[in-house]
Amino acid sequence: MTIVLLGPPGSGKGTHGKKLSECLGVPTVSTGDILRQAIQEGTALGKSAEEYVKSGRLVTDEIVLGLVETRLGRKDAARGFILDGFPRTVAQAEGLKGILGDRTLDRVLNLVVPTEVVVNRLKDRWTCTQCGAIYNTSTAPPRVAGKCDKCGGALQQRADDQPETVRKRLEVYARETAPLVSYYEREGVLRNVDASGPAADVYAAIQRAIGKAA
Repeated sequence: MTIVLLGPPGSGKGTHGKKLSECLGVPTVSTGDILRQAIQEGTALGKSAEEYVKSGRLVTDEIVLGLVETRLGRKDAARGFILDGFPRTVAQAEGLKGILGDRTLDRVLNLVVPTEVVVNRLKDRWTCTQCGAIYNTSTAPPRVAGKCDKCGGALQQRADDQPETVRKRLEVYARETAPLVSYYEREGVLRNVDASGPAADVYAAIQRAIGKAA
């Protein structure tokens, strides 16, 4: 099954993407992850991307699409995949369509969350510096404050998770993503999912949206 997860920061794309990956037996593909991996491995695309990152510029669509094409060409993505937070623009969506060729997207899930819910989630979000596990001090705290349950790594809070910064990020996201939502509505694959409630309820709604409800 081929799925795209859309949603603002704090909507739960990473959390639900991992659960869907386990349920469907297909990989979750995050452009941030494959970008960092390509830079670390020193691939041709990684070196090109690193130049943009070091200079503080946005990585071009051409490079991002090249990274996505390389990742989706791997054997484990032959049966399907979950794209986390990509595409971000209509131009990237058109580029993805070109990459897929005869393959089509089964679902584009748009995780919808009110601004203040996102702000409250992110101000309490902490991430493991070693394994990337995510915790929330209000709803899903670690067993030991400041320490990851899974690997024992130190937890840290991102600077851009501060309330005013989050609101600005959400404004940018809404402005840039609105055309993409309309694009996938026209394609007939978009499903809006209310992601404002408890994680278990949201995941159940996601399963219904992809036709996998128990």
